[in-house]
Amino acid sequence: MALEVTVKTAGDVPIPDHSFEAERNQYHSTKILKELVRGAPPDSLKVLGVIEKDLCIPILTFVYGEAQLNGIGALVSLARLRQEFYGAQPDDDIFRERLHKEALHELGHTFGLIHCSLVECLMYLSNTILDVDRKGRAFCRHCQRALNSKIEPGRVSKWTGR
Repeated sequence: MALEVTVKTAGDVPIPDHSFEAERNQYHSTKILKELVRGAPPDSLKVLGVIEKDLCIPILTFVYGEAQLNGIGALVSLARLRQEFYGAQPDDDIFRERLHKEALHELGHTFGLIHCSLVECLMYLSNTILDVDRKGRAFCRHCQRALNSKIEPGRVSKWTGR
């Protein structure tokens, strides 16, 4: 799955001090996402933040990422996507595959997509790293159709499957 758009990198964005949850040794993703969106250039179609820190929200032990449903902001954590987090040897191919899936999953939310019940779909909810590994690299036909209906003509040249 590829989203063909103009991409601009903003460099490092400071992590808000108030986002650290000391009792959990994690960072509150919603607080970081709000700051990410607040600092986004006004002409941004979507903003994707990628962070090394382990993320959480109050009702979940951890999250791989978070996004604004129908908004512009999405955030993905690299921490639990790495094999090393689970005591295994580093594997760049697995890491890149997981990042690819989770980044597109979170960006899908920004286009209004909700979780899908099909395990092969990128919009399938991942509660464990095995869920991330099991899901496919593309959106199912239903989610792809919904996504295509949300893309503003002219802003995105094409959204293609692979």
